[in-house]
Amino acid sequence: MKPIKTLAVILALAAAPAAFAAGSMDGMDMKGMDMKPSAPSQTSQQSSPHPVAAEIKKIDTQAGKVTLKHGPIENLGMSAMTMAFPVKDRVSLKNFKEGESVSVTFDKVDGKPTVVDMQRK
Repeated sequence: MKPIKTLAVILALAAAPAAFAAGSMDGMDMKGMDMKPSAPSQTSQQSSPHPVAAEIKKIDTQAGKVTLKHGPIENLGMSAMTMAFPVKDRVSLKNFKEGESVSVTFDKVDGKPTVVDMQRK
């Protein structure tokens, strides 16, 4: 029974920061804060899509998504990271394997960053 109590305490402590983060900002003193929009940086300005080097980490053909470790995606203002993306042509996923190096073109489709083209290197 003791391990169950210990687990319950650990889970409660782990959930506490999330509960505080989800709290409302009502009543917070915002005086003196500069609320002007920041000047657009060059990386946030949209440019035309161009291929980005990436490595396929995971393929989910059923969901039509691919997890990629990719370089910076300038036209979307995204830095290099590993992330799952929907694929515009989900049927094309059957032509790729996890671990392959690819060249990927990203763009927004229905407001979401999406793989619009993917080619083997």
